[in-house]
Amino acid sequence: MAVRVSIIVPVLNEAAIIRSFLEHLHVAAPDAEIIVVDGGSEDGTFELCRDLADHVIESVPGRARQMNAGAQIARGKILWFLHADSHIAGNSLSAIEIALSNPSVVGGCFRLQIIPTRWIYRIRDAVGDLCVNLFHIALGDRGLFCGRENFFAIGGYPNQPLLEDADFYRKLRALGRVRQTPIKIQTSARRYEALGPLRTSLFYLLIMTLYLVHIPMSMLERMVGRFASRKTRVRQCKNVSTASSYP
Repeated sequence: MAVRVSIIVPVLNEAAIIRSFLEHLHVAAPDAEIIVVDGGSEDGTFELCRDLADHVIESVPGRARQMNAGAQIARGKILWFLHADSHIAGNSLSAIEIALSNPSVVGGCFRLQIIPTRWIYRIRDAVGDLCVNLFHIALGDRGLFCGRENFFAIGGYPNQPLLEDADFYRKLRALGRVRQTPIKIQTSARRYEALGPLRTSLFYLLIMTLYLVHIPMSMLERMVGRFASRKTRVRQCKNVSTASSYP
């Protein structure tokens, strides 16, 4: 049977969650081709994927380059890009096919639900949905999808370290309509919990606002780099505190 949908998953050091995620895909999207693209993991992620994916390949690091590498070997007419900390609904594949059955629709994404349930995440989800509908901006945690031909028509993901997914989605919009399905993808709040959900949500809202008003990408990269460095320092401090408390 011909492959209809190829799921492409970029990973880097996801040994803790990758097997449960791939097992989930086999249940929720049993007819899809699964392609895992490893960006140089050092924790055994690559080996853990071998028996649970149709293809496991290595790529130079960088989410855009990894997803482009996966698309090159995909056999499906539809490409669906997922993060390893996502949880998809059982009717997601049919929702994609229904959306793309309209000839004017070239791609789309899902609504997002950050887990666990906290008021700050529900606000974050709503703001993100609004950005998709008003500004046609969607980030990768929403499970971006498109027709294979449309992917290559716009040159795939731009080779940049930040907001490659937002640029990709806007380029899709230039080809035709993009649609946000009413179905939700759930994703882990681990990025937000590291430095505090409110602080992190406000910071990324600032980044998206600056992106919309065309602040140079190099400036946004520096801002995110400083923010990420602070997150690392906070994590290290927590580890030191824990170590000193438990000899």
